[in-house]
Amino acid sequence: MQSLDGRYIIVFNGEIYNYAEIKNDLLKAGYQFQSNSDTEVIIYAFKEWGYAGVGRFIGMFAFVLYDKVNHTLTCCRDRAGVKPFYYYWKDNLFLFSSELKSFLKHPAFEKRLNHEAVRAYFQLGYVPAPMSIYQEAFKLPPAHILEINLITHETRLTQYWNINNYYNQPIINIDFREALDETERIMEKAFNYRMVADVPVGVFLSGGYDSTCVTALLQKNQSRKIKTFTIGMQDQKLDEAPFARRIADRLGTDHHELYCTEQQALDMIPHIPYYYDEPLADDSAIPTMLVSKIARDIVTVALSADGGDEIFGGYNRYATMMSYYEKLKTLPQIPKKIASFIMNWAPLKAFPILYKNNLFQFRYQKIKSVLTDSSVSNIFRVNTLLYLEDEINKMFLQNSDARDLFFNLPSINNTIDLLSYACAADFSNHMVDGILQKVDRATMSVSLEGREPFLDQHIIEWAAKLPPTFKVKNGERKYLLKEIVHKHVEKKLMDRPKMGFASPVDIWLHNVLKPQIDYFCDPNYIERQGIFNLDYVTNMKRCYYQGKHERKERLWSFFMFQLWYEKWMN
Repeated sequence: MQSLDGRYIIVFNGEIYNYAEIKNDLLKAGYQFQSNSDTEVIIYAFKEWGYAGVGRFIGMFAFVLYDKVNHTLTCCRDRAGVKPFYYYWKDNLFLFSSELKSFLKHPAFEKRLNHEAVRAYFQLGYVPAPMSIYQEAFKLPPAHILEINLITHETRLTQYWNINNYYNQPIINIDFREALDETERIMEKAFNYRMVADVPVGVFLSGGYDSTCVTALLQKNQSRKIKTFTIGMQDQKLDEAPFARRIADRLGTDHHELYCTEQQALDMIPHIPYYYDEPLADDSAIPTMLVSKIARDIVTVALSADGGDEIFGGYNRYATMMSYYEKLKTLPQIPKKIASFIMNWAPLKAFPILYKNNLFQFRYQKIKSVLTDSSVSNIFRVNTLLYLEDEINKMFLQNSDARDLFFNLPSINNTIDLLSYACAADFSNHMVDGILQKVDRATMSVSLEGREPFLDQHIIEWAAKLPPTFKVKNGERKYLLKEIVHKHVEKKLMDRPKMGFASPVDIWLHNVLKPQIDYFCDPNYIERQGIFNLDYVTNMKRCYYQGKHERKERLWSFFMFQLWYEKWMN
């Protein structure tokens, strides 16, 4: 869209939910509009307030604004990173897009593999910003503005919002009941913003606490029944549909569910590399794509409940980290240093049986690392990575200096508790480049607009300042959020183990996918790639199929990378 005076041109992806309020302020300032769109509001908000205009936006967005007078490009991405933004700049060529695959259409784009990004992918399960899987191609980090002067070629990268600023503030002095009511009020306002649309809107409902919270707070303020969607799996261990149906009946939604066959799920796998552009190891991409497909037949916009775990402390591994931390704090320094010295000195190769056990190696390296460095950041890192540095160096032909390249770890004060640190780190890493990438690509693969109500900045900023004991209390994760849900849905309906949104990967790898694993692990294939150490890959495959404690997540991440490589690099 172009401004009325012709000075500005914008390319925009996303939604500004409060654009009508901002527009009223701009009308009072004398601006005229040619449309009733949020796109035009962005142009004049930026013209009136500059970077401060972005601070007024509530929404998900990625846009580029071209100023013909100053010859500048201003690139901007939303606070949480809901909307993707890739760019490529080399030899005076600047490309930008929501999808990496579009760059491949340009004749000057050089499709060169970024080996540091590959290593990061295997450690994390995704490629973290600002890297992309290709050299000279990058992700604009969330909450950042990149300004480029097209005359001088000077650039300026500015972060306009940072979650760590809120974790660094003093904890709010508030009692639990007051916090409960205020959190629900903030949530209601944020969730209702995401219902503003001139097309049908639905909600993904798994029956877990996060999606139930979104559905319950929205349905209580709606006269008509909200459309909810869930997908059922034939494997009862993974099937959340019965739980979702019970919640939908209790809340009175217009519920839709589809049970997919194993073949329907398997049929999605070959499409993953195309839609995801970069390798992604999260197997829940498959059911997310399937539930998006059934939702798109009925609605154009769907609300997802991502972010609840990162904001309110919901992951199982948080409890593991906190247990590690408490035990390490009670250990005297001298025994800890002695044990660390022995483990660093003692070569595992001296114990051949243990050395060949990948799971033992992994656990050994984790213990050695936390004994050497018992800081909050290292405990988080060790409990998050799929591969530690020693292992990753064995996996690849090209060694690295094991720098901590792959985390945007929070810059927060030294007295912060482990839970707050983990929430802040996951918000800036795993959520952005793992979860949000998964949901955005899955929904957009069927032209469904996915919205993320938990990622409203007011919820994020408020929760960061709440006492950690409100989030995890006596081992109960997401305690505050659960208590809000219990006001609307009886606890007995919600009382079940956390399942997640997953696929029967272990069964597939042992059966229908094994021929592809054999193909991608073939010595000729590995040698042609020139990326992996053949002995390591062969051992990983052997350990897995002989039942010698190799985790399925690692073989699946290898399979997802090889699928991507076959699609885009061969």
